[in-house]
Amino acid sequence: MVEFGQQRYDWLSEVLELPNGIPSHDTFNRVLQLIDPKHLSDCLDKDGAALLGSLSGKQLAIDGKKLKGVSPQSKGNSGLYILNAWVCENRLCIGQEKVEDKSNEITAIPTLLEQLDIEGSVVSIDAIGCQTVIADQIIEQGAEYLLAVKKNQKELFEQVEDSFLLNPSVAQDMQWEYQRARFERRKCQILPAQQMLLPEIIDQWKGIKTLVKIEAQRQIKHKISLETRYYISSEEKQPSRYFNHITRGHWGIENQLHWHLDITFKEDASRARSGYAPQNLSILRKIALHRIAQMKDKLSLKKRRYRASLNNEYLFKLIQV
Repeated sequence: MVEFGQQRYDWLSEVLELPNGIPSHDTFNRVLQLIDPKHLSDCLDKDGAALLGSLSGKQLAIDGKKLKGVSPQSKGNSGLYILNAWVCENRLCIGQEKVEDKSNEITAIPTLLEQLDIEGSVVSIDAIGCQTVIADQIIEQGAEYLLAVKKNQKELFEQVEDSFLLNPSVAQDMQWEYQRARFERRKCQILPAQQMLLPEIIDQWKGIKTLVKIEAQRQIKHKISLETRYYISSEEKQPSRYFNHITRGHWGIENQLHWHLDITFKEDASRARSGYAPQNLSILRKIALHRIAQMKDKLSLKKRRYRASLNNEYLFKLIQV
């Protein structure tokens, strides 16, 4: 940051007041350590809202990422584990919440959802978020849910699995994808939850309407892998093609956010470990990712970032997007 500021001093002095010149490395470090991340998180939320507008009709994926460079020896969710809210259609991160040590995403998800106006959206969460209190909150905030079901919800999982074993699906959809020597086929089947599940299960899961089964077959060169995933959804009267699309769309948070934070921004290589600096830098990276992702040119995100470091005119366009 110091080196960039020194090389771009003339340009920065046109948009900033710099009575003492470019701050030193230690000053940057102290400021980033001391700023309350909640204030920068508000900036992330407002920046996403300015680019996006309403979440109505959008898919909001919730998933966590551990910053490995902060506590390299920590296990599980200890160290610095950040829960992110990702708008799949627009490829924007509109919120984040730190998962506290000796805790997990179950306690952080409700806090993150409370910060967001999710009315009219569909919220997709992996199996750790498949909790009755989280389903209740999503419905109460005026949104729909798509929750992955695994054996952490043993009774629910067994009933969903048995429903597809014993009953023909009411609709199914098949999609294929081929990219860089990877061929994937995804078959989606759906069933009405109200007719398949026991009444006590239906009473526990507010708004549950549809059961979803995804059978994915992936082939990379000569290696073939098979995976079956189950979901519950509060939406009904949607075709199987829709559920095939949004279950796939959820993983955009891994491919388009977490991957770019690591590869484009080298997040896991960051050595900032004290105070609030790791959280604040994570927020700043996401705001920067917002901007470079909005540019309409043929460059990769990594090359856009590099060009912005070399070309003031290009950088100014990024800021104004």
